Amino acid sequence: MKSDVQLKKDVEQELEWDPSINAAGVGVEVHDRIVTLAGHLGSFSEKLAARRAAQRVEGVKGVVVELDVRLPTQDTRSDEEVAGVVRSVLEWTAGLSEKAVKVTVEKGCVTLSGDVDWGYQKKAAEDAVVRLRGVVTVVNQIIVHGNASSGDIASKISAALQRHAEDEARHINVSVSEGTVTLRGKVGSFPERSIACNAAWSAPGVRNVIDQLSIGG
Repeated sequence: MKSDVQLKKDVEQELEWDPSINAAGVGVEVHDRIVTLAGHLGSFSEKLAARRAAQRVEGVKGVVVELDVRLPTQDTRSDEEVAGVVRSVLEWTAGLSEKAVKVTVEKGCVTLSGDVDWGYQKKAAEDAVVRLRGVVTVVNQIIVHGNASSGDIASKISAALQRHAEDEARHINVSVSEGTVTLRGKVGSFPERSIACNAAWSAPGVRNVIDQLSIGG
């Protein structure tokens, strides 16, 4: 097992290796294999990239993100401009009309609200917005409507996990309450954790996914 000192070095090197991240703006601390990232970055997408970079490092058990977004002058946009671009992106990439998803922007903070039929649509809406210039953070308040039973949702997710990662599926417990899926158990890596969460979001009737999976090793 890697020591905290070695993990700190590995995370710092991973941040420096990723060309989408200004590693000089990120401070790294590690305690009991939990990585804390602190500092200032120039975009929300860069903040997400830093989190993913830390998660890629073998041996990392968890990541705490305490990074602020400070937009450079050339990326600063008015809230009206950001709202207009967000609206267009949602319609063109996620296929979500103004009737389905409402957009509110305040000081670069984008709030998404409204109603959709599938959980993956809620996730797709957020994924489409996070990389846009002028966005400081994204709050996803979209509500998912679905009438599948809890038992049906759980069985479909379990079947999907078996197809995607049969060995890991044995260690994952899926519980469902009123459309909210909770994943518990242990997986071997962050990519395996991502596979499990994506499988849960794709099931019919899922309104939200709570990830309580731990990383083994």
